[in-house]
Amino acid sequence: MIKKKANGRPAIILLAEDNPADQQITKRMLRHVKVQTELHVVEDGVELMNYLRREDKYSDPQNSQRPDLILLDINMPRMDGKKALESIKKDSRLKAIPIVMLTTSNQEHDILESYDLGVNSYITKPSDNNEFIKVIKSIEDFWLVVSELPSIDG
Repeated sequence: MIKKKANGRPAIILLAEDNPADQQITKRMLRHVKVQTELHVVEDGVELMNYLRREDKYSDPQNSQRPDLILLDINMPRMDGKKALESIKKDSRLKAIPIVMLTTSNQEHDILESYDLGVNSYITKPSDNNEFIKVIKSIEDFWLVVSELPSIDG
């Protein structure tokens, strides 16, 4: 059974991911979840910040709805995930948005630095597609079904 959030709208997920294959598998998985979602994709940290701050091509609020959840990759061009995470958590208008670092890096320094910067969860992407599917479903189950997310207007 697919349901909407308590406010009657789909959950907005913002995926910051430069890998087209990971973008596609995430899109495909989110079509089959318990909560109705609307996925927006950006390909690097600069585009992510433009989206969140409603700058450049994202100046229209209809094209840049505040996300309920950000899925963030560390390794992206122009601005990496850690720099974007730091910028988000320093911005009083954005810092309450939950962020899941979803990345191939399992380096201890990346994990520690991400938590120091305020990430809500750190998940290493499995290389196996079936395992990656399970990860996306578990993110959906925890963040969109079990957790209470803050209402973020704007």
